[in-house]
Amino acid sequence: MTGSKPAFRPYHEYVELPPDEMRARVAEFHEMLARRRTIRDFSDRPVPRELIEQCLRTAGLAPSGANQQPWHFACVNDPEVKRKIRAGAEEEEREFYENRAPDEWLEALFPFGTDANKPFLETAPWLITIFGQTYGTRPDGTRQKHYYVSESVAIAAGFLIAALTNAGLCTLTHTPSPMKFLNQILERPGSERAMLLLVVGYPADGIEVPDIPRKSLDQISTWH
Repeated sequence: MTGSKPAFRPYHEYVELPPDEMRARVAEFHEMLARRRTIRDFSDRPVPRELIEQCLRTAGLAPSGANQQPWHFACVNDPEVKRKIRAGAEEEEREFYENRAPDEWLEALFPFGTDANKPFLETAPWLITIFGQTYGTRPDGTRQKHYYVSESVAIAAGFLIAALTNAGLCTLTHTPSPMKFLNQILERPGSERAMLLLVVGYPADGIEVPDIPRKSLDQISTWH
C-alpha cells in the first residue's frame, strides 16, 4: 500500500436546520431548477467573468472518487477561439448527421429541429469545456491513475449547471462526437478527455423552447 493518509479535522461546517426551513429551502431550490430549460438561441450580452469563476468554485466542491477531483474547466470568451470551436464542432456534426447517426437517433432528434449548424458556439458569451483527467501527477512526478472519472465529472457538471442557473444564466449541454478537436484548440494534454461542452449566457429575445413536460416522481423513482 502506497500513499500517505490525509490529515483529518473536526467537521464544523455542518449546520442543522429546523424542518420548516428545510422544507422551504427544498421547495425554493426545486422552483428555481424547474424554470431551467435547455436553450439553443443565445444573446451576445456579456457575462462577467467573476460570475463564471464563482460558479466554477462551486463545481469544484463536487464529490469525486477518492477525492481525486479529476476535472478541468476550459473557459472560452475569446471570439477567435469560439470561432475555431464552432468550426471543429460543425465538422464533426456534419459527419454525425450524414454518416454516423443511426436512423433511430435521428428520429429522436427530429422534433427539436437540430442539425449540424451551431451558431450558438459563437454567439454565447462563454463556452466551458469540461475535461476528465484520466490520470494526474504525484508530487514526486510519478503518474497517478484517476478512478470513477466519468461519474465524478458528471457530478461536477451537475453542480456547475445548478450554480449557473442559480446565477440567472442559461445553458446548453453540447456533445459533438468525437471531441478530440477541443484538446488541440484548447491546448489540453492527452491525459484529459473532453466530456461536455457547456454553452453559457442569456437567452435571445423571443426564443421558444419545446413544450415537453418532465417525468413525474412516480416515473423516476421507486420506494422500498
